[in-house]
Amino acid sequence: MDAADRQALVTRYTEEVVTEPELGELLADGDPSVYIGYAPTGEMHIGHFTTIRKLADFLRAGLDVTVLIADLHAHLDDEKSPYELLNARSRYYQAATEAMVAAAGADPEAIEFVRGTDFQLSEEYALGLYRTAAETTLARSRRAASEVVRESDSPTVGGLFYPLMQSLDVRALEADIAYGGIDQRGIYMLARELLPEHGWHAPACVFAPLLSGLSGGKMSASEADSKVNLTDDREAIEEKIGGAYCPAGERADNGVLEYLEYLVFPVLAERGERFVIERPEEYGGDLVYEAYEPLEEAFLDGRLHPADLKPAVAAAVDEVIAPVRATLTDRPELLAEAYPETYGDD
Repeated sequence: MDAADRQALVTRYTEEVVTEPELGELLADGDPSVYIGYAPTGEMHIGHFTTIRKLADFLRAGLDVTVLIADLHAHLDDEKSPYELLNARSRYYQAATEAMVAAAGADPEAIEFVRGTDFQLSEEYALGLYRTAAETTLARSRRAASEVVRESDSPTVGGLFYPLMQSLDVRALEADIAYGGIDQRGIYMLARELLPEHGWHAPACVFAPLLSGLSGGKMSASEADSKVNLTDDREAIEEKIGGAYCPAGERADNGVLEYLEYLVFPVLAERGERFVIERPEEYGGDLVYEAYEPLEEAFLDGRLHPADLKPAVAAAVDEVIAPVRATLTDRPELLAEAYPETYGDD
């Protein structure tokens, strides 16, 4: 695979790359390293899956992939995870991530998993944090973290450390490429400013899109019906997608179409399968799509109705997440220990 093909694989299904020439140079020079960090807070869901699916592309492109389970970040961000649950939630996040990578057709053993507490408590890291804290204004730190850290009328100091630590993580993990959702953009732009003064180059950045919620607008972790959870069964998935915001002929805020574009079709392509919409013969018979773009075109011009689309999407999503769901339900202790208020014994 030449550098151009590798770059196409790394950048497909993404929202933005900063910058394409920098990424091209890294790929032409060898096998760069890429990292993504996840703070182990609430349960992982289909929004995580669309982002994690890209790790399979990175591995196929020959990149060295590291996943940071950012346990300290989870506590610093307004204590989204209580300190005593960090270990349990970290175990759950790693297991769920490995299951999603496997479901996307890649080998999770090819990924290096690291916890923040493995290196963020070292003297070298602490000194770097103090130095960047001395160099970064309060306003700059808050602006960088505004899309990620929970905002309140009385923010904690931990929320101000968050973007500085995430910037230093790039250097500590020796990452050439920083990968994350587009909501991480502000933090990684700060990293590109800070790191050249702290012994590391400005990382290239690859940003994944954020899915719309099934109820329209932004997906909300606290709104159960706005997303499909990794443990949802077929019935729950059908109910959520059946009631989803999916107006005929409209693309904006349409989570149903986004599930197809960023998760279903990429996974089906790796499996060599097609997307089939079953319809009675009197309504035109079955529709078969090899790629997402013709489906979207048919939906936007009215040839494909939401009532036909939704059941097929629900079936496909159920099939895609089935192995992940099986992994988690076969190990009930993972969820029970990580989220005892939901899954623990009564």
